[in-house]
Amino acid sequence: MAGRRINWYLVTLALIFAVVWTWSAIEPIYPHDWLLENYLVFIFVPVIIGLGFYFRLSNISYTLITIFMCLHVIGSHYTYAEVPFGFDLQEMLSGSRNYYDRLVHFSFGFLLAYPVMEVYIRVSHAKGFWAYYLPVELTLAFSAIFELFEWGVVEMVNSEAGIAYLGAQGDIWDAQKDMALAGLGAFIAMFITMLIAFKINPETVREFRQSFKIDKDDRPIGEIQLKEWWQRKKLKELHRLKKMRRK
Repeated sequence: MAGRRINWYLVTLALIFAVVWTWSAIEPIYPHDWLLENYLVFIFVPVIIGLGFYFRLSNISYTLITIFMCLHVIGSHYTYAEVPFGFDLQEMLSGSRNYYDRLVHFSFGFLLAYPVMEVYIRVSHAKGFWAYYLPVELTLAFSAIFELFEWGVVEMVNSEAGIAYLGAQGDIWDAQKDMALAGLGAFIAMFITMLIAFKINPETVREFRQSFKIDKDDRPIGEIQLKEWWQRKKLKELHRLKKMRRK
């Protein structure tokens, strides 16, 4: 941290999350389920903080991540199937289940798609259409990975804690609906981001056009590229042998 100014906004976000997390840890309804839900918190919060020293995100991204993490730990206190606000949503929508888990899975896409986009653009330097489309795909992939993680956890723990952790509430298509909501949230987030870009960034239209442009010297890869790699490898070996003979 030497030479760096303290970002008090990020400190405030960290304190807010710490308060919410501490509250969630005080007498949770199902302590075992709370622990299962917080394994990811124990892993990813230190990772996010650690990476911030080398690959710092924007305040917007950290704000969105913090909101999602707060929603998650609130769910861990009650279990997703028993959050009071979810019952309010159930009554408002005349539904047959607690909708808090649906809200969080939608929020997974809606709140995390932009941080995913920021990382993706800065690492891959993608522009135009692909800068908005591929973050949706990545968010969907992360949602699917999380569903697989949930399945693995349920297989490893006792049935009562596993059912509470899964939060399916008797819906056999729960995982698919959760992923669909995450995808919808990501799509809406990227659509809003794209509209803002079109509104205030004059380069957006040009970048969209260029993202579909195919270079004149473009050619297939696959076996053609494999052949080129093999030829380069053989040339390097020949050069190496020639150098050895000269010695």
